[in-house]
Amino acid sequence: MALVQKESCVPVLRLVITLWMLVAVSSTASAAPSVALGYTPKYPAGFDHFDYVDPKAPQGGELILSGFGNYDSFNPFILKGVSVDGLGALMLEPLMVQSADEPYSLYAHLAEDIQLADDGLSVTFRLDPRARFSNGDPVLAEDVKFTFDTLKSDKGHPQFRFYWADIKQAVVLDERTVRFDFVKRNPELHLIAAQMQVFSRKWVEGAEFDKLTRISPIGSGPYTIGKYRLGKDITYVRNPNYWGRALSTRRGMFNFERITYKYYSDETVHLEALKAGEYDFALVSNSKQWARDYVGPQFVDGRIVKEELAHRNNAGMQGFVMNTRRDRFKDRRVRRALALAFDFAWSNRNLFYNQYTRCDSYFSNSELAARGLPEGDELALLEPYRDTLSPEIFTQIWRPADTAEPGALRRNLRAAKALLEEAGWTVRDGRLRNAAGEPFDVEFLLAQKGFERILAPYAHNLRKLGIELNYRTVDVSLYVQRSRSFNFDMMVASFPQSQSPGNEQLNMWHSSTADQECSNNSAGIKDPVVDALVEKLVYAPDRKGLIAAAHALDRVLLYGEYVVPNWYIATHRVAYWDKFGHPKTLPLYYDAENWVLQAWWRQSGSEHRFR
Repeated sequence: MALVQKESCVPVLRLVITLWMLVAVSSTASAAPSVALGYTPKYPAGFDHFDYVDPKAPQGGELILSGFGNYDSFNPFILKGVSVDGLGALMLEPLMVQSADEPYSLYAHLAEDIQLADDGLSVTFRLDPRARFSNGDPVLAEDVKFTFDTLKSDKGHPQFRFYWADIKQAVVLDERTVRFDFVKRNPELHLIAAQMQVFSRKWVEGAEFDKLTRISPIGSGPYTIGKYRLGKDITYVRNPNYWGRALSTRRGMFNFERITYKYYSDETVHLEALKAGEYDFALVSNSKQWARDYVGPQFVDGRIVKEELAHRNNAGMQGFVMNTRRDRFKDRRVRRALALAFDFAWSNRNLFYNQYTRCDSYFSNSELAARGLPEGDELALLEPYRDTLSPEIFTQIWRPADTAEPGALRRNLRAAKALLEEAGWTVRDGRLRNAAGEPFDVEFLLAQKGFERILAPYAHNLRKLGIELNYRTVDVSLYVQRSRSFNFDMMVASFPQSQSPGNEQLNMWHSSTADQECSNNSAGIKDPVVDALVEKLVYAPDRKGLIAAAHALDRVLLYGEYVVPNWYIATHRVAYWDKFGHPKTLPLYYDAENWVLQAWWRQSGSEHRFR
């Protein structure tokens, strides 16, 4: 998907976010068709299909989805350009497939088995001899190594170097066997390696990978690119020779003959296009639209279904992030003051139709969220840094600024004014100024006009403090460029989390990523305590240690006041034309659009019902 702001906390970085659970390495290394960390995989060897798909789903027909903005690249692995929607899910496949109804279990796919070394310092995969790329070539160990080497080089997106920092090299053992060697033991590295999407060496063929944008990847997935109009639309067509259709990891999945994405750059046009039947399915992130605009005769007579699908996803954190690379946001007191000016209770009541819950953690809606005061293992992790941490971390429970009670906003603004004065900002001539007389102006970067209604009351409150908040909606391509290069004062940022976080945390919070273009450390955090706690989390020896490290990291990030916390919702709000079927059993941890791609099907006869 193109990078856009969304009201609800939903995952954005699909390529890098993973799940992990506590370590349970067997005393002897043996090859197996599945692997899970800390528990026995739910599905036994030779299982027929995942429970959240229907193995008897009919095949055929077309699904039309929508994209936002435009696209100019067929390469999702590099910084350059905006990659087209759907390509990763439909054309590129991993060594092993992760199930969506377990915390972290992987099952044989391109690789028919996995073998973790006794010392935990390498993992070996044996490739399925049936695995084929779309051009008919077998998937070989050399392709796996080539993919890894290319993506971890300076030609690939920087996120891969962060994420795979502890994977030293890929070694070809024979035509169908590849080993990944690790720099050191890391509880989830063998799972990370198993999730790598593999492409053919022939796709690159001597081209400069970081400039390879207009040539379709050669992958092993169920679809290939058919017709397209660059930036406007694209149609994927089912590969009739897809090698994996009968595998347990694909049975009942990818049922459409064609999948098309149509691109829209205006929210109003986007909604009207759905009502007109130009596309079939919408995942709705705007509460006002959901409550007031997804109405009309198509909804009344049932031609368009409006449904909320439950999920158990970790909600993570979404917020108005402050760029601490800018001098005015370096002081924590200033950041807290800006957070105090946001009236969530009013916004939820008047703008969101009371649909949302406030984010109160970087791991909202999960057991990883810090609660109460630190104690036990969490306190033991924080204790060595007591002298450098804010004293309140040990004595006060952090909460987002609350405005539910009458008069609460006024009290919050008075507290914000006091914090700003402590930090050297005072009101003169109606404007908040520093000692040099410079006004406190903030530019808020936006990609969608729908967020302007949310920022307007926030700007009104800030104006009472003498702060001028200017929000500007820009073209998606410019937004992507500016956000990647951290050229903003404030913006909406989402920090998605899995059920069990791991190496991706380096890309969000670690000092080493603060100045790396296109990292997800949008706040620019450079804190040695955060660095240490991230590493404690990544290398936690078991689930108990992981939870303690997550609590400690969460607490330190919250007291850092890097974001004005937003909100989340525990359902996927979807609207779709009533011409599709889907399994009765929902996944537990899933992205709604991916589930549609994977498990839905076209109802027979529906092409005649909506003419």
